[in-house]
Amino acid sequence: MKNFDIPVQYRSPIISKIKELRKINDRTKKDFTPTVLDFGKIKFSIARHFGFCYGVENAIEIVYNTIQNNLDKRIFLLSEMIHNPLVNDDLLQQGVRFIMDTHGKQLIPWSEINNDDIVVIPAFGTTVEIETLLNKKGIAIEKYNTTCPFVEKVWKKSVKLSEDDCTIVIHGKYDHEETRATFSHSSTTGKAIIVQNITETKTLAAYIKGEINDDDFEALFHNRYSKGFDPKKDLQKIGVVNQTTMLATDTQEIADYLLQTMIFKYGKEQSSEHFADTRDTLCYATSDNQNAVYGMLNNHEADLAIVVGGYNSSNTSHLVELCEKEITSYHISSAEKIISKDEISHYKFRTKEELLTPHFLPQKENTHVLITSGASCPDATVDEIIQKIAAYYLNENELLNSIANISETYTA
Repeated sequence: MKNFDIPVQYRSPIISKIKELRKINDRTKKDFTPTVLDFGKIKFSIARHFGFCYGVENAIEIVYNTIQNNLDKRIFLLSEMIHNPLVNDDLLQQGVRFIMDTHGKQLIPWSEINNDDIVVIPAFGTTVEIETLLNKKGIAIEKYNTTCPFVEKVWKKSVKLSEDDCTIVIHGKYDHEETRATFSHSSTTGKAIIVQNITETKTLAAYIKGEINDDDFEALFHNRYSKGFDPKKDLQKIGVVNQTTMLATDTQEIADYLLQTMIFKYGKEQSSEHFADTRDTLCYATSDNQNAVYGMLNNHEADLAIVVGGYNSSNTSHLVELCEKEITSYHISSAEKIISKDEISHYKFRTKEELLTPHFLPQKENTHVLITSGASCPDATVDEIIQKIAAYYLNENELLNSIANISETYTA
């Protein structure tokens, strides 16, 4: 896989060394057991896969090269580069401006953007409508398009399914940038509809089976289907694709449920004529990160888990969701959120609030912490968190020696 040129501030002495060791010891990436760093009084189990994925590293390399090579030009991002506050804040400090916020609200009017400007498309991609608008303005988008290749893979699959008269059922959060982009691209050649979870899927299935009427369907999906959508006609043949940062198990559950719905309605022998196999749209990085969390949680007793990433990061929230089912978990965006050994400021994605929790570290001599991070989180941030927690248990010399001898303390 390609090696990207990532700014040095996103690298780290601990995590970089761990990842290099794991590459040597697990070349096929099939071992999902965590890396264990045992420093005596404090022990960390670090997920096998976490942090910047291919798509994120590709986007960061492009945007930083763009800044360095175009000092005389105004540079805009359509919206946040990725869902990480440290990366986005750094880009803002370097003079990059965001045209929209993460929900699509306009921050800079299109009238202020001209063909001398550079507009970078973020890793989530963008809609066909915005691509058309930029092209009409004479802005070259191909050179500065950082759309993740795995997102584009979903779009290509959607187009192929549409050409086969399939309606695209998108598993995603309807206000997320990537889902909006996938919906737009899917709608250019056919019909599309968005479901966020299995509950909404069951409502969709109930309509397909004739168990609810048009009004019930409209009540839930009125703003989530493509123009000219006719549910009676357009739900006879479907295929499921996903926002690549959703839980892979949830996407599979949705696909399985809709397949059974088609079997119920049309019979097993005819179901393949009404339901398309789309398993190849799942993002490898999202899947690997989630499987690594399962591997970290299995047979590794610990006191707590820390999940690091932006608070608006979809893939990070799903890692938190997996951890919360098994262990006390804290979602934080940076080391600064660890106020002291006795207090942490952390985010609850279900209620969208930040809370202060006292005594998050157990009041005992030996502590075991599980750690992972989202695909848009720099390794340096995870590194800072490990060092900050370790410093509560080790003196400065002990901590420096532990970091220097990381290869000796490492066990898989």
